[in-house]
Amino acid sequence: MSIYLDNASTSFPKPKEVLDSINNFMINLGGNSGRGSSSSSLKSSHVTYNCREAVAQFFNFNKSENVIFTNNITSSLNILLNSIVQEGWHVITSTMEHNSVLRPLFKLKEERNIELTVVQADNNGFVAAADIDNAIKDNTKLVILSQASNVIGNIQPLKEIGELCRKKSIYFIIDTAQSAGGINVDFKELNCNALAFTGHKGLLGPQGIGGFIIDDDLNDIAKPVFVGGTGSMSYSLVQPDFLPDKFESGTLNTPGIAGLYSAINYINKETINAIHTKEMYLSRLLLDDLNNMDYITLYGPNTTINRLSTFSINLNDMNSNEFSYYLDSKYNIITRTGLHCAPLAHKTIGTENMGTVRISIGYFNTVEDIKSLIDAIYHIHKGV
Repeated sequence: MSIYLDNASTSFPKPKEVLDSINNFMINLGGNSGRGSSSSSLKSSHVTYNCREAVAQFFNFNKSENVIFTNNITSSLNILLNSIVQEGWHVITSTMEHNSVLRPLFKLKEERNIELTVVQADNNGFVAAADIDNAIKDNTKLVILSQASNVIGNIQPLKEIGELCRKKSIYFIIDTAQSAGGINVDFKELNCNALAFTGHKGLLGPQGIGGFIIDDDLNDIAKPVFVGGTGSMSYSLVQPDFLPDKFESGTLNTPGIAGLYSAINYINKETINAIHTKEMYLSRLLLDDLNNMDYITLYGPNTTINRLSTFSINLNDMNSNEFSYYLDSKYNIITRTGLHCAPLAHKTIGTENMGTVRISIGYFNTVEDIKSLIDAIYHIHKGV
């Protein structure tokens, strides 16, 4: 059986409760949420409502109707950015962002003539609030940042940056693709206006379900991007302007929503603190061994403070693709290689020409998994 260490891409395995919920929906429910008054539709609507409530509570937001479901976080970020960004805006982001942030922004720069500042992170991937402050102009309207890097796992000081944005009346959007489920993510504490999430990584849910939370201030200026059937106001040829219907057109992924609801319940039962503590314990074991290997280059913070359990490494003088291939083909250890859809992050850490092997530990990994990885790295280095 393989050792799975690619949880930053998608978490695996999933809790049994998640699988059971999806199966139960597909076998016993199956109705179309928000479409009609049949018992099947109403039961499906109840599933959606329960998950919306659970997501709002999980991120400490008090209005569940402001929780919008999408099919992934890339969709969430595209909807948010395309619904609010206007011509003449100045937008600030950082070099540590995933292409799900960067590509929509550069497209908006071309199509809506916005100004874009990409703030340079330091060698450990951290973006200083002072650097964000220095980048602010008279026409700065939006700051958008990831809470944690998908390449090196560092956690950004977003509370401080959010306070800065709030003080200067600048909208603040957070990408929680990597952080949600791994650390406590508090909408109010972070001082953000919108938060995008995906279900299939740290939230331990299925692929194909994500969403965002938008506060009333940002919603007031947002325009719907996708329009169509909502199951509400069907007599009107204009998209409803109330939430969540304003942003939810077409049939939702209700089986995915059922799975996400069970995943959040599972995390609440286990507790974020227990999950983070275990992942940091395994991370500490990994770091201790990597630090004794002079043939390994570790990128990013060499600590378990202000980080997630995601690490990028290279084996000296070996191509990263070859390194990852040997881990998989010879030792059944699954990692991720390349630029991880974050080219500017790799440029920041000096690996834009070679990429890295990314190791991302999850809640279901074990001490034995880490020992097997270290043993495999040693033997690959020795050519055994």
